[in-house]
Amino acid sequence: MQDYLSRMHVARAISPQAARTDNTAIVSQIISVLGYQGLVFAINIGANTDTNATFAVQVEHGDQANLSDAAAVPHAQLSGTEALAGFTAADDDNKVRKIGYVGPKPYVRLTITPAGNDAGNIFVDAVALLFGARYAPTPNPPV
Repeated sequence: MQDYLSRMHVARAISPQAARTDNTAIVSQIISVLGYQGLVFAINIGANTDTNATFAVQVEHGDQANLSDAAAVPHAQLSGTEALAGFTAADDDNKVRKIGYVGPKPYVRLTITPAGNDAGNIFVDAVALLFGARYAPTPNPPV
């Protein structure tokens, strides 16, 4: 039996926040994948009250720790698609989406961009699940 707890790491990507009421992009923390084979962003969708809002997902990566060189991740370096990770307020309340990264760059971030959020509250947060640790066990609790 494999011990997944000792070979994965969980990092905060997008913290839970008070309701958002506009179309401002929701940008995650920059996640370092150094020492891991890749990561999966798990996007937690709350009960959104603006029924015409849509949410586009983009994953970017780069070599600089501040992602000053950020570029869109090529589709071949994603597990799943950004389109499938996207969601709508009308149909996807209280659901989870996921998208994975297996590219060569050491830094990654997730951006969720609302559109049409003009009459309600939106709730969304995310965690990064880093997998394939080169050195195990990983710290628990995560640091």
